[in-house]
Amino acid sequence: MSKARVPWKAVIGGSVGNLVEWYDWFVYTSFAVYFAASFFPEGDNTAKLLNTAAIFAVGFFMRPLGGWLLGRYADRKGRKAALTLTVTLMSASALLIAIAPTYETVGYFGAVVLVVARLLQGLSVGGEYAASATYLTEATPRGRRGFASSFQYVSMTAGQLVGLGLQIILQNTMSAEALDSYGWRIPFVIGALGAAVVFYLRRNLLETEAYDEEEREVEHQGRGTIKQLLAHKKEALLVIALTMGGTVAYYTYTTYLTKYLSISAGLPKETATLVSFCALFIFMCLQPLAGGLSDRIGRRPLLITFGIGSMLGTVPLMTALGGVTGFAGALVLSLIGLIIVTGYTSINAVVKAELFPTNVRALGVALPYAIANALFGGTAEYVALWFKNNKIESGYFWYVSACAAVSLVVYLTMRETRDAALSRAEQASEDVVTARV
Repeated sequence: MSKARVPWKAVIGGSVGNLVEWYDWFVYTSFAVYFAASFFPEGDNTAKLLNTAAIFAVGFFMRPLGGWLLGRYADRKGRKAALTLTVTLMSASALLIAIAPTYETVGYFGAVVLVVARLLQGLSVGGEYAASATYLTEATPRGRRGFASSFQYVSMTAGQLVGLGLQIILQNTMSAEALDSYGWRIPFVIGALGAAVVFYLRRNLLETEAYDEEEREVEHQGRGTIKQLLAHKKEALLVIALTMGGTVAYYTYTTYLTKYLSISAGLPKETATLVSFCALFIFMCLQPLAGGLSDRIGRRPLLITFGIGSMLGTVPLMTALGGVTGFAGALVLSLIGLIIVTGYTSINAVVKAELFPTNVRALGVALPYAIANALFGGTAEYVALWFKNNKIESGYFWYVSACAAVSLVVYLTMRETRDAALSRAEQASEDVVTARV
């Protein structure tokens, strides 16, 4: 089983689209320090970032709707169709941000355009996560699913790295005035063009065997409905709970890290960006290693390791990061945090997909995950800045630890999913083996 072949065409096809989706999603936060004043000219830097962070959070609150609509669409029309639709929506939203007018031109109407774009992004990403997780999991044989599905976070992180890399290039080739004026629009134009390329690539993907099997044997009206999801309430609640700690920790050590190193630790923007880039690159490379390890020892050991590490390590790590004075110290501490988070990120997609049957798998992953992200992941940066604005920054570190503690309880009590059969064909094969024994 461990020697089963990895379908690289499917993995690469799904991952490249995911890269562009998450490039567009994360580039907003990467360049917020430059465009915040263009839409919110009043107040100090923290207040301006709070406004842009609030709009960032708005996108997360569209994710449950996107999870429901696009998860249902993926269960009814196919994983390939949903992946193509999500990248189309993301391209449109990136283009909107690229052409959004500033406060100086039209007042707060520019901020309204930002909100609309973020709503579209939230709708898209709400479905993208589940369609990608389901596609990568179903397209891969047992014994390799942890490894293959880990490329979801490889591609997500690669998208962020492209955004950060572009930021480093622009920082070194453009003046601060040019970046604040118009340079921040460049990444969104690139994102819109990249999504158009991925649209073509995704149209040439093959549908998964598990979905094709379901398409032949089950009527459309019986798939991807809330009624079907409610038949798996325990699994849906499990997804929310196991996501809670992971999503807060992930956004703390990725999207918020650059701002934290710049605002709280006092590192130059360029240094903070370079720290994030290097740390995220190593983090990206760790995902397949951890995913492959889960194929050998199971999913729960990795989740439990993350839960313990995040619960006990967040406060001392973030406190130490707030006092760093140079690149090396910031990089080492950031890596420690991201290594801990790898226990969650490398396998969270496959674990969720393995919990549900094919007829409701995309919706079962999408909606509960999107709810958890709206409540905890999307608000993480805003909560962190709120604590800082109220002079109690360390309160956020304890908040992250508490969320990890809740998820740890779930990891300790949930069932192992590594050997779950995802299709009737797999179940039949398993029954034959069991009968022979």
